[in-house]
Parts: sequence; structure tokens; C-alpha cells
Amino acid sequence: MAFSFNESSMNEFHKWGKKFPENPEGRRSLVIPALWISQWQNGYISKDVVNYVAEITGTEPLHVWGVTTFYTMFKREKTGKFFLQFCTNITCTLMGADQIFVNTCKKLGIKPGETTSDGKFTAVEVECLGACGSSPTLQVNDKYYTHMTESEVEKLIAEFRGAK
Repeated sequence: MAFSFNESSMNEFHKWGKKFPENPEGRRSLVIPALWISQWQNGYISKDVVNYVAEITGTEPLHVWGVTTFYTMFKREKTGKFFLQFCTNITCTLMGADQIFVNTCKKLGIKPGETTSDGKFTAVEVECLGACGSSPTLQVNDKYYTHMTESEVEKLIAEFRGAK
């Protein structure tokens, strides 16, 4: 089944549309907001999403795919309900993030980039979350958690396991 916006997503898209001029450049500017809205609705950016966003923004699918693959904030595969993104850039790594990431994957019983069998957790390394002063930093879905330790990550995971 082809992807399309639900009513709420379409309303959000129209709000964004009012912020840009009605010309080809303005329509191209809508690609990123349209991808964000699509990801919120669909969970990730599929081929159907790319084609739909190209259609509603009046751009080429190749341009939309280029934007999708350039920005790491866009997921191109389904992920767990809780998408754990561990910053392992130099500052976070110096503060122990790489070991926290490795140990978290072991405790979850997954390899980096995999999703747990219950579909709740996906854990990945990311290049930089821009929170060096608060490292190590973990982003779960759209929320940042700073000054992380292994025990803090374990507490979060326990909390998320109980979430509905």
C-alpha cells in the first residue's frame, strides 16, 4: 500500500507550506519538513515515502532520496520503539561512551544497529549529537540524555521496558 499523509500530518505539512514561497525553490525547501512529518507518521523513510514526498513537494524522487541519505536524522529502516543513538565522537568517547554503547548492546542481546527480538530497542552509534559539554550523550528517539553512565542507561532501559 502506498504511503500518504493522514489528516494530522497533512495539516502539519500545510503549516510548513505557508512558510515558504510558492516557487520551485520554496517547494524544494519543504522536503526536509515533509520527511520529518513522514518519519513521525511512518517511523522511517521508505521508498513509498520518498515518492510521496517528491510528489507533494514537486521535486524529483532522486532529490528527496539524496536529502534522506545525507542527513543521519532520517531512518531508512524500521527501528525499535526506542531508538538509542549513542554519540561516540571524540569527547563522548573520552568520557566512556564507546564502552557504554558496547555493553548496552551486549545487555540487550543485539549487535550494533540491530533491533531486539521484542521490537523495543535499536542501538546505533552516531557521529555527534552536539552536546560535548554534557558527554557522554545518548539520544532516545527525539530526547537527549546527558552525562550518561552504564547504570543510567540501564535505568532508562528498565523504565522503557515498562512503558506502554
